[in-house]
Amino acid sequence: MSVKAERKYLAHYIDVNPLGDPATAVTNATDYTRIGKDLEEYNENLNPDVTTQKNILGENNVIHNGFDVSSDVTPFYVRLDSDTPEALAEKLMYIANERLTGTGTQTTKVDVLVDSTGTVLWAYRENIVIVPNSVGGDTSGVQVPFTIYNDGSRTKGTWDTSTKTFTPDSEDSDDDDDDDD
Repeated sequence: MSVKAERKYLAHYIDVNPLGDPATAVTNATDYTRIGKDLEEYNENLNPDVTTQKNILGENNVIHNGFDVSSDVTPFYVRLDSDTPEALAEKLMYIANERLTGTGTQTTKVDVLVDSTGTVLWAYRENIVIVPNSVGGDTSGVQVPFTIYNDGSRTKGTWDTSTKTFTPDSEDSDDDDDDDD
């Protein structure tokens, strides 16, 4: 008998360190924050690039050219629960207010699936670009919804849930992106 995995066991972490003002980023450090507190739903849209055509024999030819992965994070509330605003919201507001493009919007995301005991079943890190879509909201609170555009270099590895640290598998350890701290 198989049991469906509850959605809460699929986690998505964004490294907020390189986002926003490049002058505030700490070299060779990561600061992963989990998204999902206010989300009722979050999907990574694979957007497959598939074409089909019939040849002169009447046969179907299917050509799969890969994926153009993106995700919408909405709503995303700006929280002021303490003296320090949540880091991701603060960085998103900086990107939106300064109309940043390029370096200040590039980071990594780690997707992790754990079982009911907290054991990590798999983890993948990928380069992403984050683009805020709007700033505002309704009476429920200030929102800064954003889109995540996956930018390649997907790497399989392990994830330490207590330290929020990603370590690439040994066969992937020669990749040029050594921000695993």
